[in-house]
Amino acid sequence: MSLAPDLIDFAHTLADAARAETLGRFRQAVETANKDEGGGFDPVTEADRAAERAMRALIERHHPGHGVKGEEFPERPSAGRYAWGLDPIDGTRAFICGLPSWVTLIALLEDDRPVAGIIDAPALGERYSGLSDEAHLDAPGRRPIRTSGCRSLGDARLSTTDPFLFVGDEEARFARLRGAARTVRYGLDGYAYARLAAGSIDLVAESGLKPYDYEALIPVVRAAGGVIGDWQGGDDFGAGRVLAAATPWLFEEAVDILNR
Repeated sequence: MSLAPDLIDFAHTLADAARAETLGRFRQAVETANKDEGGGFDPVTEADRAAERAMRALIERHHPGHGVKGEEFPERPSAGRYAWGLDPIDGTRAFICGLPSWVTLIALLEDDRPVAGIIDAPALGERYSGLSDEAHLDAPGRRPIRTSGCRSLGDARLSTTDPFLFVGDEEARFARLRGAARTVRYGLDGYAYARLAAGSIDLVAESGLKPYDYEALIPVVRAAGGVIGDWQGGDDFGAGRVLAAATPWLFEEAVDILNR
């Protein structure tokens, strides 16, 4: 895959701009609103909105023909092949609790397909990027990263954001997966996929995700040698059910258990 180097550099510029807005507000008294009108809790803060505004302003200035698909503001259609998927703070619950695992997600979309991604963890000083078959961690300094190579669920370190994330039969399906894994960690949001790409988590299963939640994850996981798809073993993320694994063998075993 050949993308103009300036687009990759620009993705990092977007991450820098978002980081400038979020870090200064982290562990400060920030007002939190609830976007869920159905009685649940879907928090948003001024840090979320300010970070997305900063990234949108840069896109408008430098690439006015590119579309923007963000979490906090309406979509802007693309005038050409490229668009940006933006999640300014993935893990807003962690952010408002003063926990450092929240991330900024940035995806470059070509004809609606994610071709490059950044998972930026500002509070940890870590940035994960993926393009084609090259994945890197800047923390600081740059080094290549690869998934762990884990092939067996019995050896796997599994993560999901919330054990109460699942609805209907998803709860029982995830329980089977959890029962077969060696260990399970919760609460990491998009950071779990970053650590999967870096080799310290082997499997992530989640449900209810929106495009801005997963678009940046896809290039990072795949560039690091991992597999990311849906619970059926395919490539349809429309239902929001995402499964990421360190290897094809682990992915297939997880799909089998989820659908048994």
